[in-house]
This record gives sequence, structure tokens and C-alpha cells, in this order.
Amino acid sequence: MGRKLSVLDPDRRPRDTQALLSTAPTMELHVERPLLNQEQLEQLGHWGPAPRTHQWRTWFQCSRSRAHGLLLKHLPVLGWLPHYRVREWLLGDLLSGLSVAIMQLPQGLAYALLAGLPPVFGLYSSFYPVFIYFLFGTSRHISVGTFAIMSVMVGSVTESMVLDEDFRQATNSTIDDARVQLASTLSVLVGLFQVALGLVQFGFVVNYLSEPLVRSYTTAASIQVFISQLKYVFGLQLSSRSGPLSLIETFLEVCRKLPESVVGTVVTAVVAGVALVMVKILNEKLHRCLPLPIPGELLTLIAATGISYGVNLKGRFDVDVVGTIPTGLVAPMVPNPQLFAKLVGNAFAIAVVGFAIAISLGKIFALRHGYRVDSNQELVALGLSNFIGGFFQCFPVSCSMSRSLLQETTGGNTQVAGAVSSLFILLIILKLGELFQDLPKAVLAATIIVNLKGMLKQFTDICSLWKANRVDLLIWLVTFVATIPLNLDLGLAVAIAFSPLLVVVRTQLPHYSILRQVPDTDIYRHVAEYSGAKEVPGVKVFRSSATLYFANAELCSDAPKQRCGVDFDRLLARKKKRLRKQELKLKRQRKDKQAAPSSGSSVSVSVDTSVGDIKGSGVEDSRAKASPENELEDVAVSRQEDAKAPDVSTLKALGLPRPDFHSLILDLGALSFVDTVCIKSLKNIFRDFREIEVEVYIAACHSPMVTQLEAGHFFDASITKQHLFTSVHDAVTFALQHSRSGPNSPVLVQLDLYPFWYHPNCLKASGSTPGRPGYWTGQGWNRIYCVAGVMITTTMTLVMGRAMLQRWRSQVTMGLDDYKPSIPDQSPQMSDSSSTPFSTPLLIQPHGLCDCPSHGKPSVLVTQSLLSQPFGTAL
Repeated sequence: MGRKLSVLDPDRRPRDTQALLSTAPTMELHVERPLLNQEQLEQLGHWGPAPRTHQWRTWFQCSRSRAHGLLLKHLPVLGWLPHYRVREWLLGDLLSGLSVAIMQLPQGLAYALLAGLPPVFGLYSSFYPVFIYFLFGTSRHISVGTFAIMSVMVGSVTESMVLDEDFRQATNSTIDDARVQLASTLSVLVGLFQVALGLVQFGFVVNYLSEPLVRSYTTAASIQVFISQLKYVFGLQLSSRSGPLSLIETFLEVCRKLPESVVGTVVTAVVAGVALVMVKILNEKLHRCLPLPIPGELLTLIAATGISYGVNLKGRFDVDVVGTIPTGLVAPMVPNPQLFAKLVGNAFAIAVVGFAIAISLGKIFALRHGYRVDSNQELVALGLSNFIGGFFQCFPVSCSMSRSLLQETTGGNTQVAGAVSSLFILLIILKLGELFQDLPKAVLAATIIVNLKGMLKQFTDICSLWKANRVDLLIWLVTFVATIPLNLDLGLAVAIAFSPLLVVVRTQLPHYSILRQVPDTDIYRHVAEYSGAKEVPGVKVFRSSATLYFANAELCSDAPKQRCGVDFDRLLARKKKRLRKQELKLKRQRKDKQAAPSSGSSVSVSVDTSVGDIKGSGVEDSRAKASPENELEDVAVSRQEDAKAPDVSTLKALGLPRPDFHSLILDLGALSFVDTVCIKSLKNIFRDFREIEVEVYIAACHSPMVTQLEAGHFFDASITKQHLFTSVHDAVTFALQHSRSGPNSPVLVQLDLYPFWYHPNCLKASGSTPGRPGYWTGQGWNRIYCVAGVMITTTMTLVMGRAMLQRWRSQVTMGLDDYKPSIPDQSPQMSDSSSTPFSTPLLIQPHGLCDCPSHGKPSVLVTQSLLSQPFGTAL
């Protein structure tokens, strides 16, 4: 006996669910409800179409509250800055901003070289975009600014465009000026794309960039960053390349020119790299003891600059240095709109990648600290940062993983930390930038390579994805393999195209299963997974793990036939073959009967009680006309053949084996949408299985899907909502109660109106034998006692027969006398036809006697001598 559990009991202390289940292993669930199909469920639950909401109407509503909400939405700083907790947050934001600025200084200089620009433009890109994001961003912890992936994508564009002689002649500028113009124009175009996508609520586009795709893409980009910095590590002069296979060609050229390496540059890079790695190890070991992490990058830059200036590394050891760094801010410059057409493809790719990296990090921090990030507003914030920064000669930026983690771990709570870091960078641009003129480029390259450690660790994803999900591993490998040789722009395009294509392929290869019932439950599971599940006799339950739509409709339609263990095509072919033979046989019999001389006659009379008219076959204007002997016989034979046709078409009548199940249940719980091909496929499944005398039902179809099925005209006279059930168990229960002779199965009943007292078994046979009066009235609904059935049937027949015979007796008798039919004797004991009242049978077809669709039209046999005698005397 089950126990009742009160979930909202105030007297009980809340307990862990696992503990509750472990302490109550005998817990039982008892639910009593009627068996429900879709039609009954709609009546019980008072179903009605969901009210349609028109959100576009709110777009044109004007009110003070709506204006205030739009202002706070698009300028989030007005929402959180007035509520800023100075005592709790200010100190942490100041320390965090200072730490981020110390890291951003060397990274800005280094990533500018990575983009192919003078180092000072990295400082510009670390100031303007950061301050703009402070005003418009919704994330509290990400650090916007220069980033290795964005820099290398910009560098690939500048390298490819600067190599074009026509471009340099059109701009009439030096190589560095041309690169700066390209980078700033690209930043404006990237910003336009991001702002436009954000305003049209297109932030969901990042959902198509799965995590394995983004991680693989950043890993491949880190390889490209690493190879691009080798020329600064070894002090080599390499030729500029762009396009597919440029990365491989650059790496081969580095290998060929290794003997030309500058020893002083290599030693400087190695020493700087070792120092940076040791500082990072110390920070990891002592992070609990240190209030702030040791600024390894800043200390290395200061030490390297001092050593370079004191030892004169450039003059004595030919070590390449940064060079002149102008102080002060530059005036805004209008980008060249003629370059938009050449940069549009690369700009869109950079816009999507930059937003994907920023929103993924932003959601991680928002989830960790309990606030919400608006993806559309993030697009607008990043777009404005790049758009406005492009006028001040900045290149496209995004958020940095390392700086964002540093901003969070050092106590940053809001974007005030970002504002503090941007002010520190402004101080360096105005006053301290010229102090780093002797900084070796090899140190900046070593800084970039050491900071790639986190992205290079992502190679371990291969092992974890191999164990977890090999489809995601395939996405990871395809993205990586495509990005390395094809460069970042084409590699991203291949990855974005392959990922949705793989989703389509996975829907075409779903998991099909025949479900069986877990004993003593209403749960159905696949027997391959649950060995204790038992098959329900005569019922097959089919489930597909994917939705049914145009791409997999044919496969899903064939799957039930294959899984049910029936050679469907062979059985249908044999059935059609035997039906053709049966049809040819009937045609030959008809021809033989028409050719042979006939000595008998019969009259076919039709009684239609549904409309109150009495019609005789071959009678016009209420006058019965005699038909020739052969025509009357053909009518009688055709009537009998039509009545027997359904029996002849059954598998049993054709001598074919019937399937070992009578019902198929389609579990459509995985159906998420419906198209026209899906509707046609479902109809074909119903039709095909009914050909082999198997009824089909649908279970667990959600209400929106039922609405779509109804809109697509799926339901008709043969498929109604009574074929849909709320659960698989409801469908199984109904199928077991209506096996083989359900309400939709045709049942042929031929009624023989012999009085029941003439039958040897009398009342017993009247209720058990098809063709006896009590049988057909008791089929379908509630059974009626045999005697009542006999009496009702006989009374109805007498009334109809008397009305008919009184009207037509003289005409029919006259016609029979003219033909003098020869009717075979119905009983071997009565050879004299005049002595038996039932010697000459007539075929009467009473229409409307039974409205149940499962019963055929019963045939009524009357005799010739019955017509020739008074009605009461004959019976």
C-alpha cells in the first residue's frame, strides 16, 4: 500500500531528495484516472487555442516608464553606478584595475606587433574601447582590450592587403601608414556589424558557435600566433604571406632560415620566457599567501628595457627594439569608405569571433556571481567600442581571458576596475610611453608565447571528448584541421558550415527502438537497455530519438516496418498477387454464368429504411418490372460477391500469415515540430500497416504538435483524435481492449431471416452465429440478450416485409410466372417446391438497419412462395 507524501508540509524539515529516496525504498505511486485519448483529454481539460500575443504592438507604445527602461537598457551604467557600494567595492576595483593595467601594458605593445602595427597603437586600443565598454557593457568582470586571436586575424588582413601594389599606390602612403589605415577602417566596419546585429536582436547567432568549435578555433589561432612570433624570437626577416597555406609556408621558411638566427635575440627571448614562466609558477604556488599576484610581465618589461638601454643590445648584439613611441593622443581620423567592399567579409568574421569570445566569458562570470548578461546589449557595447575606437586609429578588440581572470581574482566587482585600468594606460600614453623605446621585441614575443599556455592546454580536449562525446570531438578536429591550413577566416567559415550540417546528419541517423513494458509499471523502455522489460502480447511500441521532418521522413517511415520483424514488402506483394488472382477468378465465373443457360430466376429487392423509401431493384415509378433470367441472376450474384469482398481481401482468407501483433503505437514524445512531409509520412504509416491488418495509434504527442497536425489536415474520417493518446500506457491499454475487432475493423454480417424457431439450436445460435438475428444487434456496444435481439429483428423484418409485399405482390408474382424460374431445392427433405414455404429465396438488402460502421449491410433472404401467399399465412 502506497504512502502519501506532502511536499509542502510546513511541519517537516526539508530533506535531500537522495536521502529521502534512500530511506524509503518501498515508496509506491498510485494514480487512478480514466484512459484518455486526445479528444477526451481536450474535453476534460477544456482545451482551447492559446491566445496570440502581438509583441510588435508594444514597440510603438510611448510612456515615461518605457522611455526610462529603454535608457537603462542601452546605457547600463546609469542602472548600476548610482547604486555603487563605495565602501565594499571601491578598494577591490582599484587594486584590480591597477593589476589589469600592469598586464595590459605589455600585452598591448605585444599584440600590436602581432597585428602588424607599431606598438603604440596597442596602447590606443587598450584605452578608448575599454572606457566605452565601461558605459555600455553589462558584464562586470570581463576585461576588454587587445586580444591575441583578434590581433592575429587583423594581422592576416593587413599582410594580405599591404602586399597589393594597387592598394599602396591608391593610398599613397608608407607600409606602416597603410596598415594603420586598414586596421582602423576594419575596426569601424566590425563595429558597424556588431551594433547592427545587436539592434536587430541578433545576439542568438552566437548559439551556433558551440563550445567545442570555439575552443578548437582558439587553439588553432594560438598555433598561428605562436608561429607568427617565431621571427621575433629568432630575429629573422621573413617574406609576408597571406591566404590559404600561408601558415605552413611561414613555418617552413622559419625552419629553412634557422641558421640565420640572431644569437642575442634568441638569448633575450629565452631569458625573458624563463623569467615569465617562473613568476607564473610562483603565483600559482603562493596565490593564497600573496594579496596580489606578482606582475611578472611588467617587471620583465622594466628589467628588459633597463638592460637593453644600459648594455645597448641593439647596437652591440643587433637585437631589434620597439623604437620611437610618440607621446600624447592622436586626432580622430575618418576611415576610408572605399576599403569597405574589400574588408566586409573579414570584418564580419572578426565581429562574430570577437563577440563569441566576449559573451562566452561574460556568461561564465555572470553565472558564477549571480547576475545576468544581455547578449544583444553586449553586441552593441562591443560594436560601439570598435566603431568609436576606429576613428582614433584603434584596431578591433575583444576581451582577454587572462586579464578577465586577473580582474576577477584580484577583487574586481564592477567595470570601475576597467575604467581605472584605462586611466592608467592613458597616463602611460601621455607621459611614460617614451620610456619603453629600448624594449626588445623578443621580450614582447616571449610574453605573447607564454600567455598562450592556457589556449595550448586545450589540446587535452581531444582525450576528454573522446570519452564524453565523439561527435563534439569530430567538430573539434574539423575546426582545427580547417583553420590551420586555410587561415582564420576560411577556417571559421568551414567550422560554422560543418557544425549545423552535422546536426542535420545526426537527425537522419537517430536511435530507433521497440519498447517493452517494465513489469508492474506504466513505463516502457528499450529491451537492449532494460533486460527485465517484457513485451506486451500483440502490441509493438516504436520510438524514434529524433523529430520527424523532411530530411529524415523516408528513413523514419521505413524504420517501424524494419523493427517490427515483418517482411512488409514481401507480404504486401503476395497479398496483391493473390487479390489479382481472385479478381481474375471472379471474372471468369461471371463470364461462365452469363454464357451458361439459366433455368432459375431471382428478384433483388432493396429496402431503405433510413429515408423511409422502399425501392426495388429494376422497378421504376413504383412498379416492379420483371427482369430477364440472366440479368436477375447476375444482380443476385453481384450482390453476394460484393457482400463477401471484405472477407476475400483479408490475409486469412487469402491464405497469408498474419503478423504476430495487431497494434502499432508510435511514441512521438520526441516530436518538436511538424511539417507537411511529416504529416504525409504519418499518414503513409497508417495506410501501410492497415494493409496488413495492424491498427496504428499515436502516443505522447505534445499539444502544440497536435495543433500543427490539425492545421495540416492530418485528421480525417479514418484517422481521428481518438487515435491519439496522452501516454504510451493509455495507447497500449486501449489496443489490448480492441485487438483485431476494434471499432474501425470491418465486420461483415449477413442476416438470415429464418424464424428462430426453425433453427435447430434456437436461442443459443441466435446470439452466437453471424447471420442470426440476435448476433448483429448485439455487436459493437453493450450486448443485448439473445431473445430481445431475435424479437426486435424479427419484428422489424415483418413490418417492412408486409408493407413491401402488400404493394408489390401482384407485380412480382406476375413477373415470376412469366419467367417460370427454376430454383434449386434448399432442403434435401423437401423436393416439392410448392409444399415448402421457403423454396425460392429472394435477396433483400435493407439499408440503415444498423448504423455501426463495423457492421456491413446485412442481406435478407425471402422466398418466392412467401410473396405468393398472404403475409400472415406465409409465416
